[in-house]
Amino acid sequence: MIPGPPLQLASNCCVAGNIALLSLPAYSFGCEASRHADTTRLAGEPSKVLENINLSSTVASSVSSASPSTAMPVSVLPLWYCHKQQVVQTLVGKASWYGPGFFGRQTVTGEVFRPGTMTAAHRSLPLGTRVRVTNFSNSRSVVVRINDRGPYISKRIIDLAHGAACELGLVRSGIAQVRVEVLH
Repeated sequence: MIPGPPLQLASNCCVAGNIALLSLPAYSFGCEASRHADTTRLAGEPSKVLENINLSSTVASSVSSASPSTAMPVSVLPLWYCHKQQVVQTLVGKASWYGPGFFGRQTVTGEVFRPGTMTAAHRSLPLGTRVRVTNFSNSRSVVVRINDRGPYISKRIIDLAHGAACELGLVRSGIAQVRVEVLH
């Protein structure tokens, strides 16, 4: 156990993944969450999430000594924290989610569509683009990767996989007013 206050992460962190174990690889990579984009999700502020978590002194010293240029994403229980991504474009409109008829079909990228993933369809954003989608009605956010084309219904700007729709709380209503922020 670490004596003193719980570990506080820098305020320039964002949540970008879902991992069950604590790990601090000794690699010198930047924070590249795109490899984990199909499982990314956003949650509460890191300091609030970590209030009751105690880490070993080895892990704490590794976290505090990591420089921003060589920092790896820090996995603490179910969340990944990495530096914030710059927003390069913002869109506002309606979001919907893929129904069960699409489960198991192939997306434009060639991936098999799995309902629990953090992916989405957009008409024109480049495939592989990561976007943060925020539901205006409840302020929930999720980061998804664009891996398909659509929606093909007018006035909708994004179609979400079921997993992303669940995180945003729009499964029951089917449609929600959202903000889509394109991340760089």
